[in-house]
Amino acid sequence: MRYDANGFPIPPEFEPVPLGQQISGSVLRPVLSAPPPLPPIRSGSRKRWLLVMLVAAGLVPAIVVPELMPLIRQAVVEWSLERAALCEARNDLEGASENLGRALHWHGDDVDLLCMRAMLRLESRDAAGALIDANQAVAIAPTAIAPLRTRALVQVVLKNPEAALADAKMVVELAARGDPEALNHRSYIRALVGRDLPAAIDDINAAIASDGEASAELLDTRGFLLHLSGKHREAIDQLNLAIDSMQQFRRQLSLLAGRIDPSELARRNRSLEHGLAVMFQHRGLACQAIGLEAQAQQDFEQATRKGFDPSRGIF
Repeated sequence: MRYDANGFPIPPEFEPVPLGQQISGSVLRPVLSAPPPLPPIRSGSRKRWLLVMLVAAGLVPAIVVPELMPLIRQAVVEWSLERAALCEARNDLEGASENLGRALHWHGDDVDLLCMRAMLRLESRDAAGALIDANQAVAIAPTAIAPLRTRALVQVVLKNPEAALADAKMVVELAARGDPEALNHRSYIRALVGRDLPAAIDDINAAIASDGEASAELLDTRGFLLHLSGKHREAIDQLNLAIDSMQQFRRQLSLLAGRIDPSELARRNRSLEHGLAVMFQHRGLACQAIGLEAQAQQDFEQATRKGFDPSRGIF
């Protein structure tokens, strides 16, 4: 899974991902998104639903329950993840968080599930709750990258720049040498907190060189940094390329209509729209800086319509 420089999940691959696999997103900008999106929605098996109904109705003898508990636990976790994914597709973030909470209760502490819920809480403007989840995930797996990426984003929202930079630095140190996603993440965190901009530009240039072909998310990060460095026209050129690439991806995504579950398609589109929201905001800032007020206003309106909101981690 690739992530956006701002912690926003890069839109998933076109093929539906089997339930139970590691999937974030939620929530946010493709470049930095730490956790993968929630699993694709699919109908539960008849056997699983029958098992849940029998247990709920008290029809399974108590002596048999211990033998069935692993199956019961798996059934409840899968059902909860399906419900969470459906809620996210409907923009019911509170419902998605509650269902992830049930999955965590039955599964036990899990790094991926905690990161997913942290991102949902962040988008729900519960940054304090998101930090609790991220801290717990880091405590479980201190050398895992996803919890640190997630926590860095939360620290940006909480206006803790030093903590955010420390986590971003650790991500680069733990990732493979020259990993473009890790470099992009640190670069964008630096841009968001306005620190070490020359080093941030070095990071994104190294990420693009390592990646071979610059993705929309990498181009967006470089465009934003060029704007922050006063090179507004160069920034606009990069951001034009980023937006064109994302819009092309959106057209490709539309071809999946009728081929995958509508709720899954809605979730993918939601993530993509958040990524575009950030790119339009960045281009608007660069246009405004050189006096292109009409274009800037149009971009800002597009960004707002698509969900740009720093208080929710969509930045």
